[in-house]
Amino acid sequence: MVSGPATSLYEERCSHSPRSSRRVFNALAGVTTGIATGRHTSVVFSATHRRRPSLLLGKPLTGAAVTVRLDVLDARLRASAAGLGLRDTLEELGPPLTDRRAVRADATARREQVWSSLSSSLDASPLAGQEWPRRWYDLLRRAGVPRGVTPDAAIRTLQQAVQVLTILLGPKRSGNALGRGELAAMTTGSAHGLDDGTWLARFVQRGVALAHGTEFPDDAAGRRALWRLVSVTPDEVSSTVLTYGLRPAGEGWRECALRERAKHHAETHLTPRDLHSLRLRLPAGTLIHICENPRVVEAAADAACVRPVVCTSGSAATVVATLLDALAATGCRFAYHGDFDWPGIVLANRVIRRYDAVPWRMGTADYEHLAARSQAEGIPQLALDGQPVSADWDPDLAPAMTALGVALHEEATLDLLVDDLSRQM
Repeated sequence: MVSGPATSLYEERCSHSPRSSRRVFNALAGVTTGIATGRHTSVVFSATHRRRPSLLLGKPLTGAAVTVRLDVLDARLRASAAGLGLRDTLEELGPPLTDRRAVRADATARREQVWSSLSSSLDASPLAGQEWPRRWYDLLRRAGVPRGVTPDAAIRTLQQAVQVLTILLGPKRSGNALGRGELAAMTTGSAHGLDDGTWLARFVQRGVALAHGTEFPDDAAGRRALWRLVSVTPDEVSSTVLTYGLRPAGEGWRECALRERAKHHAETHLTPRDLHSLRLRLPAGTLIHICENPRVVEAAADAACVRPVVCTSGSAATVVATLLDALAATGCRFAYHGDFDWPGIVLANRVIRRYDAVPWRMGTADYEHLAARSQAEGIPQLALDGQPVSADWDPDLAPAMTALGVALHEEATLDLLVDDLSRQM
């Protein structure tokens, strides 16, 4: 038997520094499980680490790296006083080894199980006789399972997608309208299971788009239209856009109601459901003032202003864009005002670009005037935080805001905005 070096190295596990011995073996072998074969090149980090494997292998190691034949190392360990092969020695010195090849094979098998399960679900469903499910399967498989989603979760979600698509596109579909929350509760147990942005909703929408031969939409309005293709009603009453002074032509009760509220200087909240039915025909060239904060609409109503206003309520949600798109289609023009802070500039850029709106009291001179006025009136200054954003309409605005370092919300401009909205059209 080989004694001395191999025995000493093995016995070191019983000393006060077992981690050192483990590092030496890891540097030498780096094996997983099974028979020790092949070669392994390791970096030896210190003189101490070079000395120990030199004694173990029975030859001097002088370089920064060493190539070890694992079968030779295994044989020397078995012939030593330790009497254990490389694998058993490593497990004696530390935690169990990982068979990486087996782990990779298992992961591959589990991923394959995801797609074989989907294929089986489709074959067993009433959708099997249609042409689009195979293209849907191929599309999803190419995209793969998102990072962090377990195979079990993927299988469950894909089976739910097949169930939902069977309800919507199967031969027994009645054509009666279903609420999206109702459909989600039926198939997932949660009314939010098909909410916009969920993995399941994307799967189902992809299937609907393929079945109807339409492009997959890239915005919320398009996704709602896709649901309506299969008689599913998304939530179209909880989100609203705040308006004031809209006077559309037409004798429908909705158009008449808007004109009546405008006549009495009353604001109106419109839902997506309203916008589906309204015929927003305004005189071509009508100037619509767009504001960011609801307080502007409230002040305009209190002052009995005459000019129409649409409020983004800070974010210009989909329902806001739907209304502005409809107004733009009738030939309306737009003027925009928002907050003088970086998020406000971001929103202003987006609205001004999309609707070719003119800036409304949003120039450098307006900002500097308001900042000086608020300081003179002893109003506490709100610090301007965040990364500067260049204003598309005025390249001098961002440097001026950075220099003064003061954020100004729309309320600081309220008297001037109301004065503008009070002028006769």
